[in-house]
Amino acid sequence: MPEESPARIIAIANQKGGVGKTTTTINLAAALEKRGSRCLIVDLDPQGNASTGIGINIEDRIATTYDLLIDGALLADVVRQSNVPGVVIAPATTDLSSADIELVANERRSFLLRDILRSDQLSALDVDFVLIDCPPSLNLLTVNAMVAADSILIPLQSEFFALEGLSQLMLTIREIRQTANPALRIEGVLLTMHDQRNRLAQQVEADARETLGELVFRTIVPRNVRVSEAPSYAIPVLDYDPASKGSLAYTALAEEILARHASVAA
Repeated sequence: MPEESPARIIAIANQKGGVGKTTTTINLAAALEKRGSRCLIVDLDPQGNASTGIGINIEDRIATTYDLLIDGALLADVVRQSNVPGVVIAPATTDLSSADIELVANERRSFLLRDILRSDQLSALDVDFVLIDCPPSLNLLTVNAMVAADSILIPLQSEFFALEGLSQLMLTIREIRQTANPALRIEGVLLTMHDQRNRLAQQVEADARETLGELVFRTIVPRNVRVSEAPSYAIPVLDYDPASKGSLAYTALAEEILARHASVAA
């Protein structure tokens, strides 16, 4: 049996693209770091946007999460320092897009990331949180993230059909609980790209809170141009414009998560 992880492992997942998974991963890591927590980002999206958005150029991705899962590379050899002092990242490249096919014959194909993150490889990094940026699909990479994680954070864009798109994800989480990770829970549902002036956005929020109750974070991430601009400078919005609404939202999210974990620990 793998040992307990010394860090809290959170997978950021939603099979729908464009809902703010990568943005949330980068900025939540930065916000947690500013609250004194060291973070590891595991980029499991073949697009590698989390890697780019936090300062890891393509030419610097000598070893990646592909090597970690497919070739048995050591975590310490894959991890790179990001543009945020207390945040390190296991970067990704498009090589990862073939992982599903290459892993199909591996009997432990769903447990590879868990075996790595529940070992002394992670202990050696001395981090408090691991944030896994999942691809926009419920493929083997996302399954690896869910099997490895303590919890799932689900970004939910404030748009029509947003809640309907959650059903398949919830079924997958239930299946993972039944077959591979009984302790997996939902960290929370995060409303993103929210425009409070828009009646539809207000209705999505009301529906989400009515349907999912306390699973929905109090924090809401607004639609904010600063959040969109920050990745082009390869830094989180908290460093790009600390006073922006996006920065304040991700700071509030980090505080909400830290408070939840403190109350559970107590």
